[in-house]
Amino acid sequence: MAKKQKPVKAYKNLDFLSSSDARTVRMLAEFYEPLSRFKKLDIVDTIVFFGSARISSEKEAKKELRKVKAIKNKNTTVYKEKLKRAERKLLLSKYYEDTVELSRRLTEWSMKLSTEQRRFIICSGGGPGIMEAANKGAYDAGGVSIGLNISIPFEQFVNKYVPPELAFEFHYFFMRKFWFIYLAKALIVFPGGFGTLDELMEVLTLSQTGKIKKEMKIFVYDTEYWTSIINFGALVEYQTISLDDLKLMEFCDTVDDAFEKITNHFSKFYANGNDRK
Repeated sequence: MAKKQKPVKAYKNLDFLSSSDARTVRMLAEFYEPLSRFKKLDIVDTIVFFGSARISSEKEAKKELRKVKAIKNKNTTVYKEKLKRAERKLLLSKYYEDTVELSRRLTEWSMKLSTEQRRFIICSGGGPGIMEAANKGAYDAGGVSIGLNISIPFEQFVNKYVPPELAFEFHYFFMRKFWFIYLAKALIVFPGGFGTLDELMEVLTLSQTGKIKKEMKIFVYDTEYWTSIINFGALVEYQTISLDDLKLMEFCDTVDDAFEKITNHFSKFYANGNDRK
């Protein structure tokens, strides 16, 4: 008689773990696995960068513009539209370069702190655009950074500037958002689209409703862009938010301005280097 095969243990049953019945187990895994890694690597807190995945570097934008200008037939609607888009892309590349510079300077500043713990580590969504720029800035400074990637239909891969030990792949948006906020002591919101708007509004709501207790400041980069996208003054005028709610965020228009405001915020509330709240 053949030896009876042992049944598979529940935590090794991949069919079960991938089923709808194990959804809560997968959710918990996306909490405990990052928690375990952050503890192991002694990462205390982060500086989170939000912004568009579609903004490219100045180098890439110039390359695309040269490609468009090389088109022979320039007297077409298609050419004019391509030229307009390429010129706009080059204009927007300023945000990529500003992100790299700000991230680099913040990383250099944090590495000089007199603590053995990893404080104020750069964190992004791990993908392209502003996310890549944030991770690149930390890399250029000789530091590490975090990439919280998300699995989406149009595949997004973790950019090359995130070290493997700090690269994460999430299935659930809400768990990814949790890890953005849980360790953050500051958020910097660069120009972006639906995803960036979603992240900004959720964090503002959590701050407004008192769900975020720590001294976490929201820095919004480029007043002109954001006030053209969202009429914050109208929200106050229609009394759907209060004037004090605008104090939840602070606008910055240059790398120098942002760096000074962020480091001053940390010096004021986290000068002892031991706060874990």
